[in-house]
Amino acid sequence: MNFLKGTKIYSILTGSCPVCHEENMYKVSNPYRLSHTLKMQERCSHCNTKYKIEPSFFYGAMYVSYPVGIAFAVAAFVISHFLFKFNLVATFLVIAGTMIISLPIILRLSRNIWINFFMHYSKEKSLS
Repeated sequence: MNFLKGTKIYSILTGSCPVCHEENMYKVSNPYRLSHTLKMQERCSHCNTKYKIEPSFFYGAMYVSYPVGIAFAVAAFVISHFLFKFNLVATFLVIAGTMIISLPIILRLSRNIWINFFMHYSKEKSLS
């Protein structure tokens, strides 16, 4: 995935610092360690970027999590209903299971997208 380095997509998919792309923003890289899913570093140790710009900064990620969750649900619907030809009840259960299982990923993706709205990659900071 290094070919995407320097793009917002790289930072969003990897959870790396949006400014230098050198360090993971989260204290634990596995989102399924549920007690640590949203625990973030205070600052990037490489470029000293402060992740939490202001108090309650990541409340805005809730607005992002809705369309991200919808995308996961639509993907589950299309795969289960059209590809596997499940009936509607089974399709509903697949969608519900997908949403429950993918919740930690949706939460992190939403935060990654939200912070990348406000911070931009800097090649100078990634080299220092």
